This record gives sequence, structure tokens and C-alpha cells, in this order.
Amino acid sequence: MAQRKALRALLMRLSVIIPCYNESATIAAVLAAVAAAAPADKEIIVVDDASNDGCSALLQGPLRGSFDVLIRHERNRGKGAALRSGFAAATGDVVVVQDADLEYDPQEYPRLLAPIARGEADVVDGSRFRSAGASPLWHRAGNKALTLASNLFTGLDLTDMETCYKAFRREVIQSVEIEEERFGFEPEITAKIAASGKRIKEVAISYRPRGYSEGKHIGWRDGVRALFCIVRYSVFAPGRPAPAPLAGVRAEAMT
Repeated sequence: MAQRKALRALLMRLSVIIPCYNESATIAAVLAAVAAAAPADKEIIVVDDASNDGCSALLQGPLRGSFDVLIRHERNRGKGAALRSGFAAATGDVVVVQDADLEYDPQEYPRLLAPIARGEADVVDGSRFRSAGASPLWHRAGNKALTLASNLFTGLDLTDMETCYKAFRREVIQSVEIEEERFGFEPEITAKIAASGKRIKEVAISYRPRGYSEGKHIGWRDGVRALFCIVRYSVFAPGRPAPAPLAGVRAEAMT
């Protein structure tokens, strides 16, 4: 039975959404890694958020055969807007977010897909903090604080709300209206998925953090915005039910 469910995960059609802004140094390697990862049946959707570092030329030139769909924003709108465009174009059974900066390993797609294939989850978060990692102390502290705040408002028991590695049943993510334009996507989607009653599960993933000298875009202002989004989408959005106390999340340890 376990083998059949593992095979089912490998047979699912996967849509990989890659939001991209000024990632000319890593985009080729990311595309190669995604193409090489299981499952074999996947569509790769790149959303170029008005890059100005030569990345757009790479995507429209030598890398054009490395993906299936290219969506280009005429002006820089932010990660949330890029994901909104990518999700709308997805046609697979499951949709995964893949950042273009090599912090997350596409070889772990089967780990993200497995709980959905087993019928245990509608959304899977890859937690950087359920496995040993090299994340800086300030980074871990900030993420834990935001995750705790999110848990208090949503009633979930996540360890890494801000993770970028998220997998969704396509019909689930396409049913959610995404309002945030930038990095507020993670707290927004967490609050809205929790309010919908969909099942969320965490699995442990590896993580290779990069520094600002390597092109990291997120800053302290995005942390402040994340806190605002936690409150906004958990409390002030109309029709949000009261959260159940710390329920609705299962964790899967990395082996």
C-alpha cells in the first residue's frame, strides 16, 4: 500500500511556479535542477517580475527551452503578484512554489507531494526548522516569532509559516484570492487556507540560506508587513471563522 501511494505521488502532474526577479546568477541552475527532479510529468512556469539584471534576456534567449510557460510583468509588482499570475496559469494536479535562488532543493518535491498523494493533506508546507539547518540565529528568531503569531490567530501548530516551499492541490490554490503583492503572501495564504478548513501538513526540508550580498530581497519591512497580514487576514477579513486551538497540522520528520 505504501509503495502504491509513493508511486501515485510520482505519477501526479506537477506545476512548478518560479517567481523570478533579478536572478540572472541562479536561474539557469534552478531550471536545470527543477527539470531533473521527480516527478517527470511537470510543467515549469516562470514569472519574470520585470527583471533588469539580464535575467529577462536569458529567459527569452538561451534558456527558452528550459521551461513551458513564461509570464512577464511589465513592471516590478512583487512576489505575491508573480505567484498570482503563475497560479492562474497552472494546469497540474499539484502546484509547488520554487524560488529562483537555490535556497530550496527540487529533489525534495516527492516529500512535499507524498501527503497529498496519500490523501492526508490539501496543502503541504516544507519546514526549514524541523531539520538541522544553517539558518542564521536572527533569521530563525524572526521566523519563529511570526509563526507563533500566525498560530495564535489561525489555531494551527506550524513551525515555519514563512517557508517558501509550499505545495497545493491546484483547485485549492486557484480558489483563493491572493491580495498581497509582495512577501505578505505567506501569512495571507496561511490564514485563508486555515479559515477554509483545508488540511495542512508540514514536512521537514533542507535549506541553504543566502545572504543579501548574494541577492536576497526580503528585509525587515517585510517582517512588519507579515505581522500586519497575520492580523488582517485572520481577524478583519469578512467571514473568517474562529480558529480551533492549535489543530489541523501534522508533521513528518526528515529521514
